[in-house]
Formats: sequence, C-alpha cells, structure tokens
Amino acid sequence: MPRFSILQFNMQFGQVWDDAYPDHAPVDLAQTIAEIKRQNADIVLLQEVEHAEPGGKQLNPPPNYTLLKAALPEYDSYFSYPKEDERELPFGIGLAIFSRTKLFDTSKLDLPSPPIEFDFNGETKTPTDRLLIGAKTEIGGKTVQLFNTHLLAFFMLKSSSTEYPKQREMVVSHLRQSSLPTLLGGDFNVSGHETLVAQFEEAGFSTAQWSEITWRRMPLVLDHVFFNDQLLCLNQRVIPTPSSDHHLLLVELELKD
Repeated sequence: MPRFSILQFNMQFGQVWDDAYPDHAPVDLAQTIAEIKRQNADIVLLQEVEHAEPGGKQLNPPPNYTLLKAALPEYDSYFSYPKEDERELPFGIGLAIFSRTKLFDTSKLDLPSPPIEFDFNGETKTPTDRLLIGAKTEIGGKTVQLFNTHLLAFFMLKSSSTEYPKQREMVVSHLRQSSLPTLLGGDFNVSGHETLVAQFEEAGFSTAQWSEITWRRMPLVLDHVFFNDQLLCLNQRVIPTPSSDHHLLLVELELKD
C-alpha cells in the first residue's frame, strides 16, 4: 500500500536556538529551509511561519512563506494567518501545509481563545485566537485529508486546556466529520499530553509518538501527528535541530486497504 512521510515542525519563524540567549537568537531562514529539505518529506506541516508584526499587522504576501515557496518548488502549498488582532504578541504566527502532491479543498477554522488575563512586560493582556487549517490531496489514488494546528499554550498562562477545553473540542469535532484517511499535525501546547492523547484516541485518532520531548525550553511533548484508523504508522523519529526551539517530528504512514 502507498507510503508517505510527514514532517511536523514548529519553525519559530526561522529563529535558531541559542542555549545561552534563546530569546535573542538570530533568524536564519536559510537554515530552516535547509533543515526542511534535508528531511525530504512528502508532506510538511509548519507552525509559526511568520513573525508577528507590531499592532498585529499582517504582511501580504507573507515574507517567510514566500521564501519557503520559492525554495521548495516541488511542493504545492497553502498558508493562512490567524484572525488579525492588534493584541498579537511578538512571537510566531501562521500555519502552512506543503505537499509533493497537489492540494485542494483548502480550509481554515478560527479557534477562539478565552479572555484569560496575564502579564506581559508589565501590561495586562488577553490571548488572541488560534487556527486550524486543512487541505486534501491524492496519495496512491486515494484522497487524504490533512490538518495543521497550533493551539494556545494555556500552561504559560498558569491555566490549562482541561479547564478551558473549547479549542481542543473544536478540533476533535472537526476531525470527527472526516470519513477519509485523515491526519492532523501541529504544536498542541499541552503540557499534560496524556489527557490530549486520550481525548483524540476516544475520537478514533492515534498519535505517532508521545514519549520523546519535542520542545527545548521545557521537557514537554508539544508536537504530535495524529492519524485515524485508515492509516498505519510505520515509523517515527524525533530529530533534534538547532533551527528552532522545537525539534522535528518525522513520521512515515501507510494507507490501509
């Protein structure tokens, strides 16, 4: 049966990792692109593609995505910013799907964030909304549904997505609507990943791995590739990289009969 590989990568807008000064490390998109090319995956799911601009302004065309497209001409792709919001903090935003096979039926779903107050540089803030994007592609004569997401890091706000479950519930509800071979990658930002995995398993989706840490800043498994029972996981690897504060997750799947 047809096999294909998925690269899951929060690229942190191309900011490389520096153990001593991680928040002040330089941006090197060429290194990011080289890392993506090195993995040679059939499907690439990226989070934090762009760096948020002051006041939430969204540059169009998106500069990093534009450079990625030019550097990866063998891939078809789809990108979306989240809902524009002047409260956006100066971190990474935007999701992209790259595929060696043509993408169609692209979609996006806004995932509202609750009005939790938190302090940022001495100012009281509330979080902006998150996003789920999707696209279909043909692999081995079968239509496959692809999803990509980046959820709110409730644990950074001294809260939890168990207490505020709407984003996760919206994603699960969207997955349940698919009758196709379906996979979902992303940065789920859930510190207690056991509850996340159990929730998605109840909806019929398994994760490729949940034992190896995927984030450099804390020993957490934030990155996942979930897939339904029409797909079989043949192999997976967490690959450390200096190109982001997240490691790479490379997964090989097979379409079942």
